[in-house]
Amino acid sequence: MSIAIIGGTGLSKLDGFVLEKSHQVITPYGETSSPILSGHFDDTPVYFLARHGSPHQIPPHRINYRANIWALKSLGVKKVISVNAVGGIAEHMGPSHINIPDQIIDYTYRRNGSFCDDDKGMPMHIDFSDPFDEELRKIIIVQLKKLNLDSSMGGVYACTEGPRLESAAEINRLEKDGCDIVGMTVMPEASLAREKDIAYVSLSVVVNKAAGRSEKIITMDDIEEALKTGMANMHQLLRQSLPYV
Repeated sequence: MSIAIIGGTGLSKLDGFVLEKSHQVITPYGETSSPILSGHFDDTPVYFLARHGSPHQIPPHRINYRANIWALKSLGVKKVISVNAVGGIAEHMGPSHINIPDQIIDYTYRRNGSFCDDDKGMPMHIDFSDPFDEELRKIIIVQLKKLNLDSSMGGVYACTEGPRLESAAEINRLEKDGCDIVGMTVMPEASLAREKDIAYVSLSVVVNKAAGRSEKIITMDDIEEALKTGMANMHQLLRQSLPYV
């Protein structure tokens, strides 16, 4: 079993997942967000990790990203499909839109971003030119196109610190920087996966228009409604893609 799904906001469990074993992995970096579950999603053997805990209780800036990635690597995981709830900056990215980003800009500032922080060896200068695994992206994009969902292939993910949402001025800045979506969980998850030689891809679901991009304020009710539709579509995409991954 070499594939793991990391579920974000709105995906703390997989509908249709058949549990076989729960793994409480001891890591040098402390506890994982939740036990890592192994089983089958339809006919595909996968691991599943709820990024925010189960139930959802860990805010983005307090997630133990190093423990999560270290534990997955120790279980033999070679590919990670990350599901992320995001805000839409680009005009065409409204609620329930699915984007498969190809770039990242990291705006976080208080997270443990490398396994080199505690190692005594040489620093690990990973190549992060293309932060998402291109082969994995292409496989999923092919399947996404078959589903006729509101979606886009390629974009820049702005990763902010959280847990608060951004101000309208901050979103204006992110747009000027070239960002299309904004979330709080891709970094340092993606770079830690690269350090551990794990292929990593993000499936980002837009749950709201970013601050200043809508005439009304952002409410949790609106976000939860978009999550229902977006995560139903995400289950379709995962079912369609996993046999080819």
